[in-house]
Amino acid sequence: MHIWLGLALSLMSAVTVAWAYSREHDAAAALAPVTTRHPIDSVRSLLGNRYWLVGFAAECASEGVYLGALFLAPLALVQAVNASGVAFLALARCGGHPRLLSSRERLAVGLAFLGLVLLGASIAGATPADHQPKPILALLWLSACMGAAAVFAPFARIRLSRGAALGATAGLLFAGGDTSTKLVVFGGKWIIAGVPLVVFYVLGSITLQSAFQHGDVLVGGGLANLTTNAVPIAAGIVLLGQGLPNGVAAVLQVSAFASVVGSAVLLGRPVRGDRGGERGMSSGA
Repeated sequence: MHIWLGLALSLMSAVTVAWAYSREHDAAAALAPVTTRHPIDSVRSLLGNRYWLVGFAAECASEGVYLGALFLAPLALVQAVNASGVAFLALARCGGHPRLLSSRERLAVGLAFLGLVLLGASIAGATPADHQPKPILALLWLSACMGAAAVFAPFARIRLSRGAALGATAGLLFAGGDTSTKLVVFGGKWIIAGVPLVVFYVLGSITLQSAFQHGDVLVGGGLANLTTNAVPIAAGIVLLGQGLPNGVAAVLQVSAFASVVGSAVLLGRPVRGDRGGERGMSSGA
């Protein structure tokens, strides 16, 4: 029963984050360039905007709910539910009117909700759990998240729009933060994971705002959602040893993961004209 409560909290967190992203995007688009190269100036600019602050306060509140979800349910399952948040982001952008979404966006929303149904079916009567990893493996995993974020954006811009590349980079940073959060939940010596947790979330938040300044909320937010959840899903299975169920349940769970990730991929793809709609800024994250 506690797993279902954890997943319910995760869904609540996902809905709140979707609303927060929509509000932060609208506010960040009107601010001076935000970049990790000048973090103090960027933070000061963001904190000086009341409209952005309301969205960020909601995002912070969702983190408290997310923490409760991690106390009750395994990381991979929590992130799979969180991945459905991209569907709520699409609905927030269109004012709750699905008819205003493109056919691709409606397909993505449908995939996200299908993933939730499949996930629920896959854990019916099961009691999956995370296991504490070896500290060196946890350190290597978090280092890989930071390293990937550092090198991803420059290469991604060759094929993606600036907003999409920054969104995916922010997602890698948030993925490190989410994995760190799960480690902190273990308690004891794992409290030290609170240090990278703060670093990942601060850098990720600044990078995401920069992504919002360079493209549509579904481009930056969609790809941030994809990487934020895909990497911790892998961490839950590989690093934390959750593993997969047997038989039909395994097929359902893998299908659920594929559905929610596929939803984020569809919504995160740059649309025609996205490059032209980016702000002409010379600074980057």
